[in-house]
Amino acid sequence: MSFFKRLKDKLVGNPTEEEKVVAMNEEEATEQEQDDVTVPAQIEKVEEVSVTESPIETEIPGTIEDQEQQEVAIVEEPEVEKKPSAWSITQKFKAGLEKTRNSFTSKVNDLVARYRKVDEDFFEELEDLLLQADVGFETVMELMDKLRFEVQRKNIKDTNGIQAIISEKLVEIYEQGEEDLIELNMQPKDELTVILFVGVNGVGKTTTIGKLAHRLKSQGKTVVLAAGDTFRAGAIDQLQVWGDRVGCEVIKQSEGSDPAAVMYDAIRAAKNRKADVLICDTAGRLQNKVNLMNELEKVHRVISREVPNAPHEVLLALDATTGQNALVQAQTFKEATNVTGIVLTKLDGTAKGGIVLAIRNKLHIPVKFVGLGEQMDDLQPFDAERYVYGLFADGLDKELQNNED
Repeated sequence: MSFFKRLKDKLVGNPTEEEKVVAMNEEEATEQEQDDVTVPAQIEKVEEVSVTESPIETEIPGTIEDQEQQEVAIVEEPEVEKKPSAWSITQKFKAGLEKTRNSFTSKVNDLVARYRKVDEDFFEELEDLLLQADVGFETVMELMDKLRFEVQRKNIKDTNGIQAIISEKLVEIYEQGEEDLIELNMQPKDELTVILFVGVNGVGKTTTIGKLAHRLKSQGKTVVLAAGDTFRAGAIDQLQVWGDRVGCEVIKQSEGSDPAAVMYDAIRAAKNRKADVLICDTAGRLQNKVNLMNELEKVHRVISREVPNAPHEVLLALDATTGQNALVQAQTFKEATNVTGIVLTKLDGTAKGGIVLAIRNKLHIPVKFVGLGEQMDDLQPFDAERYVYGLFADGLDKELQNNED
């Protein structure tokens, strides 16, 4: 299938035959579950967990009356949000990358207008534009090699349609060796999935946790939050606000408490509530980098001791607006923790959205989610084709139309 056809099918939501079969099977399975199963409503939030000096001695809160109330809770179907259409998701990428597109694509358009012929001068200026968009030196060099080869192979003389070729090669570069790493590593039904969030202060980590909790809840999952950032003033209260907003219980202690003890309590509470997912917040800054990394390692040990093979995901939150500095942060956390994925926040707030490609190509860590706005559902799973479309939307729309004609 051609790049244009594959792109158009994905953007407007025309599924392949395989996707139609999968969708049909999922729909039939959902209907069967609705016929056969009733699901208890979410239980009212249990009072805050208290924590003693030793995690081993911590008791799970909840009186006999609390447990009896849970058993007689009203049975009703959980509210699950309607799955957004392919086109609406694509529009989020288009809108979220508007600043980068206006800055980068307008320059590419000017370049194409000035150079009617594809020659070495054209490639050199294109190279500069990509570097200015924070695509990264290694990625740009690889892209230039691929473009030169493609131009020679197809004997391309002018710049008509060059944006489509650039787009296709960018997708190829991002997806090479990607396999199926984008999806969260969710555990089977009735098993707890533990997701650990790491990242420096100010990158939007707590906000992202709230948005991810909202996303998982909309899929019908029970989510518990652990307030492990006990060192930053206001961090616990901020997570509690998000917990109240999305309807998730927050396990917390007082400011300055041991984060590992909070994680211990949170795991026991999540198991007691039969939660599907536990999302853990962590500190972003201590006295120095060594102390921070030691604390993260301690938290990791406690989690893996209480839940085998956990944490199942270690997501690093990075602020897209910091550009190349985000790469430095990613490298530091990668050395201390087994980072399994990147959540790139504030992508809608930068004109240098090419950092997505630099992170993937240099660190070989997949970008699993991107923040495309302020709304609750603006945290979206990363999609290389939609991302590239967002970078070149105006030009690609014309190319798609021309190919259709």
